[in-house]
Amino acid sequence: MSMTLSSPAGQIHVVDRPGGDPTFVLMHGFPDDHHIYDRVAPLLSPRRVVAFDFFGYGRSGRAASAGEYVNPSEDLTAIIDGLELENVVLVGHDASGPVAINYALKHPERVRHLVLLDTFFGHAPALRLPEMIRLFADHELAPLADAIVADPVQLLWLLNFSARQFFGTDELPPDGITVTSILPQFFAEAETPDALATIRAWTGTLFADLDDQDARIASGQLKSLDVPVTMIFGAHDTYLGPDLADHLAEQFTKSNIRAVPDASHWPQWDQPEVVARHLLALPT
Repeated sequence: MSMTLSSPAGQIHVVDRPGGDPTFVLMHGFPDDHHIYDRVAPLLSPRRVVAFDFFGYGRSGRAASAGEYVNPSEDLTAIIDGLELENVVLVGHDASGPVAINYALKHPERVRHLVLLDTFFGHAPALRLPEMIRLFADHELAPLADAIVADPVQLLWLLNFSARQFFGTDELPPDGITVTSILPQFFAEAETPDALATIRAWTGTLFADLDDQDARIASGQLKSLDVPVTMIFGAHDTYLGPDLADHLAEQFTKSNIRAVPDASHWPQWDQPEVVARHLLALPT
C-alpha cells in the first residue's frame, strides 16, 4: 500500500506492506530511492515492511529552493511516529546507515535490531568514498560539480563512469539498479522532478557529518548502544565493503557480520534471497 506522510521538510512517499512485528523499516542512501528494496521486500513476508523515499528523492516532495537544507533524520522520525511503530528493525543502506545509527542512539527503546547494509560511520581507515560522491562533497570542487550537473551529457558520462567503477562493466541492463533507481534521481521524468538539489545538499554536509560521527565514536556512544547490530555487506563492494564492515563492527558491543557472495554495493538487489534470509533470521 502506497501513502503519503508529512515530515518537517514536506511530503514523504511511503510503501507499507502489511505483516507482523517487529516492522522492517528500509532506508535508501544517495543517490537512489526506495526501489532499491523492490526485490527483497516481497521476500520478507509475513513481516510488515515499510520503505520510503527521503524528502527530495523518488516520489517524495521537493524543496522550494535549491539551497534549502533537508534533514533525513527528521524524515525517519516522521515515518516511525506517523505509522505509530513501537519496535522496529532499522535497515540503513549507504548514506542512510548513519541516519539509522543516530536514531538508534537517540531512541534505543524503539529499535529491536539495527541492520547496516554497505554503509559507513566516521572516517574509518577502510572508508573509500565513490569518486562522484567525493566530488559532490568537496566544496572546493563545487564549480566543477556544478558545471557537470548542468550539462546532461557530462552528467550522464559521470554516472556511466560511476556505474563502471561499481559493476566493472559498461552494460546497464534496463532492469538493473542504475536504470531503476539511480538515473531517475538525476533526470526528471514526466511526473517526477529530479533530485539534484537534495543530492547536492546531502553530499554537501558529508565531511562535516563524518567529523560528527567520529566524535560520537570517540565519546563511546556506539560502544554503549544496547541494541544488536548486524552488518550485511556485498562481498564485491569495492567502496563500502568487507574491510569497512569489519571496522564498523568493532565499534559496537553487540555486532555480527554477514557477507553476501556475488553481490556489489546493493546486495539486497543482487542477492535478495540471501539478504531476506539474513533479515528473517534476526532474533525477535
